[in-house]
This record gives sequence, structure tokens and C-alpha cells, in this order.
Amino acid sequence: CDNAKGLKAFYDAIKFGPNHLMVFGGVCATVTSIIAESLKGWNLVQLSFAATTPELADKKKYPYFFRTVPSDNAVNPAILKLLKHYHWKRVGTLTQDVQRFSEVRNNLTKVLDGKDIEISDTESFSDDPCTSVKKLKGNDVRIILGQFNEEMAVKVFCCAYDEEMYGSKYQWIIPGWYENLWWEAWINSSQCLSKNLLAAMEGYIGVDFEPLSSKTNKTISGRTPQQYEKEYNARRGDGQSSKFHGYAYDGIWVIARTLQRAMNYLNSTNKHQKIEDFNYSNQKLGNIFLNAMNETRFFGVTGDVVFKNGERMGTIKFTQFQEQKEVKVGEYNAVDDTLVIINNSIRFQGVEPPKDKTIIQEELRKISLPLYSILSALTILGMIMASAFLFFNIKNRNQKLIKMSSPYMNNLIILGGMLSYASIFLFGLDGSFVSEKTFETLCTVRTWILTVGYTTAFGAMFAKTWRVHAIFKNVKMKKKIIKDQKLLGIVGGMLLIDLCILICWQVVDPLRRTVEKYNMEPDPAGRDISIRPILEHCENTHMTIWLGIVYAYKGLLMLFGCFLAWETRNVSIPALNDSKYIGMSVYNVGIMCIIGAAVSFLTRDQPNVQFCIVALVIIFCSTITLCLVFVPKLITLRTNPDAATQNRRFQFTQNQKKEDSKTSTSVTSVNQASTSRLEGLQSENHRLRMKITELDKDLEEVTMQLQDTPEKTTYIKQNHYQDLNDILSIRNFTDGKDGEKAILKNHLDQNPPAQWGSSDPSRTSKDAIEDINSPEHIQRRLSLQLPILHHAYLPSIGGVDASCASPCVSPSASPRHRHVPPSFRVMVSGL
Repeated sequence: CDNAKGLKAFYDAIKFGPNHLMVFGGVCATVTSIIAESLKGWNLVQLSFAATTPELADKKKYPYFFRTVPSDNAVNPAILKLLKHYHWKRVGTLTQDVQRFSEVRNNLTKVLDGKDIEISDTESFSDDPCTSVKKLKGNDVRIILGQFNEEMAVKVFCCAYDEEMYGSKYQWIIPGWYENLWWEAWINSSQCLSKNLLAAMEGYIGVDFEPLSSKTNKTISGRTPQQYEKEYNARRGDGQSSKFHGYAYDGIWVIARTLQRAMNYLNSTNKHQKIEDFNYSNQKLGNIFLNAMNETRFFGVTGDVVFKNGERMGTIKFTQFQEQKEVKVGEYNAVDDTLVIINNSIRFQGVEPPKDKTIIQEELRKISLPLYSILSALTILGMIMASAFLFFNIKNRNQKLIKMSSPYMNNLIILGGMLSYASIFLFGLDGSFVSEKTFETLCTVRTWILTVGYTTAFGAMFAKTWRVHAIFKNVKMKKKIIKDQKLLGIVGGMLLIDLCILICWQVVDPLRRTVEKYNMEPDPAGRDISIRPILEHCENTHMTIWLGIVYAYKGLLMLFGCFLAWETRNVSIPALNDSKYIGMSVYNVGIMCIIGAAVSFLTRDQPNVQFCIVALVIIFCSTITLCLVFVPKLITLRTNPDAATQNRRFQFTQNQKKEDSKTSTSVTSVNQASTSRLEGLQSENHRLRMKITELDKDLEEVTMQLQDTPEKTTYIKQNHYQDLNDILSIRNFTDGKDGEKAILKNHLDQNPPAQWGSSDPSRTSKDAIEDINSPEHIQRRLSLQLPILHHAYLPSIGGVDASCASPCVSPSASPRHRHVPPSFRVMVSGL
């Protein structure tokens, strides 16, 4: 392969030898190309049997060059056919920076151009291919077309092993002209273990020309390719075999057929000219030889021998590395442009040929049908329960227990609960059940239903509590009548706020169907595809702002409900006051909503988990609310309906001890100043009542003495009736007015009790005492004392009202016999 020696030998043959008709040979590409480029000056046709370099295919530079061996570029049409056979439309190239391999790569680009096959990445390297291999992997190249020698092939497959670019997802296609067991000579030069290298090499496909035809037809020599091979091996003995021997053999036949064709042409056109007349300046005979060789066609030991622009249209074989050996798996006939895979002998690492890229199969993550069925069944049970409560409420609406609890508001609570239940059915409908347009509509509908249902249920509950608060916190002691129409108006106002928010939301920034794509996942079935989960969401541009508005409004509503429940916690009429259950409901609903919203946000990529959490939160909140409102009423109505509606007064909650066990408390919470004032009045009340008791004793003694001294009756009438009236006026002592206390004090100072009992001892005798204790005298005393005492004491124990004028009113006329300070008396009305 010395260019100088080769060129000198050629010139020596031209100058010193006989006239040569043709040049046969040229194995080394460099020498062959130098000689072929100079042949035009001598009108000589050159036929090579071993020069495969693509450079020699340039007919402008080498017009007199032919070869029986296919060019290295001849494998590119075969590769194109293989790619189409397995529907590989996306490939990458990895080329060693050598002219021979670069030319093949450039020709491959031209061959694939316009054939609907994309070269997605083109990488080249000089010594270290690992960087290029990483880039191929980064660009998701699955089918790699390599052009490099054996030494670089070892490094390439070591890098492929390190990058895991082997196995069922990748296919390497490299030159097939490597020597047998080629990797053993270069394994020591790499840092790769032998087993790792073999693992990465497993399944690669080599592409090279076919040394001998596999057909059993007789060739131009009368032998079959198999017979020729047998004879060739017998004659060569133990000598080294060359894979070009068949092409050399067919080359001799090409020259022979070319000369024969040229002779026939000369005999038919010019009988006086022969091929022996050829000389290096005879351009005419040179063109005759050129055309005759170009038209030569026969079946040789290497297959059909056909030339196209001086290039052999040969047979390309495909081999695959299987279990540390190369196995022929197919061949490509360039003449017929056909590819034959031998009995499906190609063994891929996976269940099917690798894909030319990561096949991304978008898969909608949908809600499981069994899960949807189970939660729907629970929802239906909840709606049946709500319907039962509705039936119970309507049937018993005239019962005092239900009537006092506002049946219309109860109906609204049930309606809100049923709307919340109904939203679960809509939350479970996704793209697997409905179309995209319908899903977008459901985004809006389910939001409206859940929002309105929540406000209806809790709005009605809070409206009831507000009425109790308004009545029992009436500090002005005015009679209040709050009808259901007003409560309906309150609920309507809350719903109106909801509608305003929802309408603005829908008009300004409506909910849309959006698709969120997640990271690819391997196929659970083991196929060579990647699953890209996609999820449908109901979102808009300013989703956070709108949700913030809705959450803020609902949060304020919940806080308002908590405030009302706390304010009315001491109202102990169960039929009226649901504050205890409202507090429990708000607590449970609040906690569940916070937990549900947080977990739902964290499980956005898991629709089954998200739907399960949302549905269970709605079911739990609706069920616990309805049960807390209606189950106690149902139990009370079945056991003791009167206890829940008993109209008793309500006591204050105080920490200090009270001397008077009969002292009642107001239904309102008083501030510290009012409490101190009340304590002072109670103390004064007790002191004055003790004083009244002492005065009553004196009065009794005076009365008894009057019965025995009729002559002093006129004096008593004139001087003591006013004193009695002053005493009776003490019934208003709880007003806390200093003026009235002063009247009583002045009376006691001006009329000492000792004067009332003064009498003449000389007039007292045993007979008089016996007369006083007689039944007639006792009856007369009682007839005077009882009305006076009754009139004086009843106001202090909650009997007659202070405005009662008659001292003879029956104690039974009072609504209560416990003392209630007049400034805190109320009348429960309008419920």
C-alpha cells in the first residue's frame, strides 16, 4: 500500500511492458485512487476487486474505474431498506473522524433525505466516544448507525454499557466487515470488563457485502457458489483466506465478458479493427472497452454482477451478534432492491423490535369505576338519610318541638345537604365518562352546586341561631317577634352574595378544562413505550384569587356561626337552641375541610385518591351536620317532647357563692359593672326583707292590742295607716333607687317600733289576754294580716308584678314563683 511503489510499478508496466488492454487490481484505497485518477490519460479501464472506498465512486474524477466489490456506500441503500422494514423513522449517527467513515455518513444522509426518515442527531469523535454517546442518549436516539473501526467499536460499546444504551430499547447498526472475534484484540485497551462489553454488544447488526452468493444457481463458470467455495478451499489448503476471493474470481469473468463484448462490437461495426490494435492513445477503443464493461451482466459466485456508473450492484448481508458470534439474518439485493430476512432469525432483546424513539403514550388518569361506584352508593345512602329527615321534619312540623325549631329552616338545611351530596356525582365524572366539552361544563356546575349547598345548609343553621341570639340578648327588654320570613331573607342574602361571586367568576374568568402532563413512566406491561400520565383539571387564569375570595367568604360565615353558637351557649331550651350542635358541626366541618383541601392539593396527580378524599369529606360533613341537627330532635320527640319545649328562665353563670338560692339569672351575659350592681341589690334586698319581718312582728302585736282597745281605733287609723302604706311600699326595693331607701329609713327613725307596743299596763289583765287568743280574735287578725303580707312578699319571690294594684291577687297568677329582678324580666314571644 505504498503509494510511491504502486505508482512506479504502474508506470514501469506502461513504459516497459506490452500494451495492456485493462488494469485489474488495486486493493489499497490510496494506491488505487492515485492510479485510477491517471488512467484517463492512457485510455485504460481499471477493474478492482477489493477497493471499497467511497471516494472512487466519483465518476468525474475516476471515469475509467470499475470494481466488482460493492462500495462502502453500497450498504446505505440496504440500511434504508432495513429501517423501512422495521418502521424506524428516527435515527442517529455516530462516526469516527476518518475520511472513509465520514464519506459513508455523508452518503447515508443523502440516501435518507426525502425518505421520511429523520436523522435526529449526528455525532462524531476522534478518540473518546463517551461524550457523543451521552449526547445521543440525551436526544433520545434509540437506533444508532455507527461508522468506526474495531478499536473504536470496543470503546463505543463500553460507553454504551455505562450509559445503559443497550438491551431491548436500543439497536446498534455498525459495519460488518470486522474480523472474527474482533473484540478480543482490543478488549485490553479499554476499561470495560469482557462480560460488560459482550452484554452491550449483544444484538448489534453488522452490514457488509456478501462474499459469496447464497443461491444455488449455476454461475457463468458452470459451478454453483457452493461448489466454487469448496474447490477454492481445497486449492488454497492451509493458506489464509480473503473475503475478496469471490470478487476477484468474478472480476476475471468481467474482463473476459468485456473483451468478448468489445470483439463482437468491432466485428459487427468494423471488420478491419481488432482489440489487438489498442494503444494508449486509441481513445475510440478505450471507450468501447468502457461501454462494454458497463453493460456487462451475469450471475457469478458473488451474485448478480451488474454495474451502474461503474459501481457494483451487489448483495449486502446482515449479521447479528448473538451469543458471542455473528449470525447471518438477512440480505439485500441491490439489483432488485429487495430485503430478505432469513426465517425471522433476528432476535431482539425485547418482545418486539426497539422503537425508534421513546414512544410516549398519553394516558388519561381516570377515576376507578369501582371506587366511583362505592362512593356513589355511600352518597345515595346519605341522600336517603336526608330524605328521611325531610319526611320526619314535614310530618312533625306541627309538633311543638319541631315547630319551635323552625321547620322551614330545617328544610333548607336538608336541601343544602342534598345539594352537597349531589356534587359528588359530578366530581367523579372525568374524561373517561364524558366528552371534553361536557367536562368543561361540569367544572362550572359542580362548583355552583357545592357552593350553594354549603351556604344553604349553614346559612339556615346560622340564621336560626341568630334569631335565638336576637331574642335572648334583647337588653332593652322589648318584645321581639322574628318570623321565618326574615330568616329566609337572611339565607337569601347569603345566597345572593354567593351568586354574585360565582357570576363574576364565570363572566370574568370562567373555569376551563386544562390538561396537566406528568413525567413519563415505564409501561407496566413491559412494552418498549413510556406512559405520560395526563390529568384533567378545572382551572382558570386567576384560580388562586377566586378560591381565596370563596374561602374568605365561607370562613367569615363559619366564624359568624361560631360567634352565635358561643353567645347562645347558655340558652337551655333544646327546641330553640342548637348552639352546642352547631359548634360541633362547625368544628368537624372546619377540620375536615382544612385537612381535605390540603390532602387534595397534595394528591393532584392521583385522581382516585383526590376524588376519594373530596367525596369522603363532603359525605362526612353533610352527614355529621344533618345528624347533629335532626337526630337529637328525633330522640327527644320519641322520649320526652315536653322537656325540650319547657319555657323556663335561664340562669347566669357565676363563680361566686350566692346566699339566696332562689335568685334567678338573666339569659344574657352581663358585664362586670352590671354584675357588681346586681350583687349590691341582692344584699340590700336581703337586709330589707329581714327588716320587713321585724316590722311584721310589731304590726301583729299592735293589731292584737287594737282588738282590746276600741277607743284607740280612731287614733290608730289616723296616725298609723300612713305608716303601713310606707311599709308596703318597700316591695319596690329591688329598683335600687336611693330615694325609696331614704323613705324607709326616715319612717323607721320617726316611728320607732317601741312606741307601737306601748300601752297602759293597768288595763292589761288575764281576761283580756284570753280574749285576744280566742278564735274570733285570731280570725280577725288573719283577715287583716294575710292580704298585707301577701301583697308585701310576693314581689320579692317573683309573684305579682310591681304594677299590680290589688293586694289580693292570687300567687298562681304569676308565671313564676322564683324571684326575678324586675329589670331583667322578659317575655318569650314570637318563637
